[in-house]
Amino acid sequence: MKPRRPSRRSKAPSRLRQALTAVRFGAVAVLAVGLASCAIAPSSRYPAKGDARPHAGVASAHRMPIHGVDISKWQGKVDWAALQQAGTKFAFIKATEGGDHVDNRFMENWYGAKRAGVPRGAYHFVYWCRPAHEQAMWFKKNVPQDPEALPPVLDVEWNGESLNCPRKVPREQALAMIDLMLKEMEAHTGKRPIIYTDITFHQEILEGAFNDYPYWIRSTAAEPHHRYNERRWTFWQFTTTGRVPGISGDVDRNTFYGTDNQWRMFLASNCDPRDHARLKNTGVCSNLGSSEVYASAE
Repeated sequence: MKPRRPSRRSKAPSRLRQALTAVRFGAVAVLAVGLASCAIAPSSRYPAKGDARPHAGVASAHRMPIHGVDISKWQGKVDWAALQQAGTKFAFIKATEGGDHVDNRFMENWYGAKRAGVPRGAYHFVYWCRPAHEQAMWFKKNVPQDPEALPPVLDVEWNGESLNCPRKVPREQALAMIDLMLKEMEAHTGKRPIIYTDITFHQEILEGAFNDYPYWIRSTAAEPHHRYNERRWTFWQFTTTGRVPGISGDVDRNTFYGTDNQWRMFLASNCDPRDHARLKNTGVCSNLGSSEVYASAE
């Protein structure tokens, strides 16, 4: 930085200039405090949580009752007890990517969440240059079978920033790969997987497809119905700059669509409660037809 040139004005400023300077700096300070309070403004439901860069378009998400996070190695060491005490109801944890990568904090997070009592599921990030059956086998090899876990997640989005595989594949090929991996993940876990996606991939590949699966969608600047054409969602990722006790720095924050009772029904059945009647006789959902699911909603 270049040094400022000495002022030619008198070293003793007038009282008027002093007053104007004080007013100007005071206004800047008030504005800075206001912006800071917006950046950390908590939701009404979870006062300990916030957002470093809140967006007015997703304000409704902060008022929803069931909040969670998604985690990978980029969050570093997680204090799962603090996360749970802050009201975190669920966590999706990155497990695998492609056919040869395991998140190096997966097992630490997987068991840390369980010890803290945070319901959690594992997710696989699809790599479009690797055969689907190899990716499915890699997920099955590295993700433990746990009947208490949430349904697994298949993360499908284009990865244009990849140095090794920035390609897009034709829609028919993408759908076939997704179909195979969903079926293999369900066979491994005994639970119907959740599909995670973003706006672009949904528009280009998923519109009208896999309607029997629950969707977890990303929309960080508007409510989902403004971005996704007639797509019913179960989970909504509404910010990537969330702040939550137990995590240092930014974290993705998410919300479940429904009420506390509907969340308890989801946990008991591993299915979206809106699908219970339709799926009752298919064997896809757990405990349907028993009193356990409905007792959990009382």
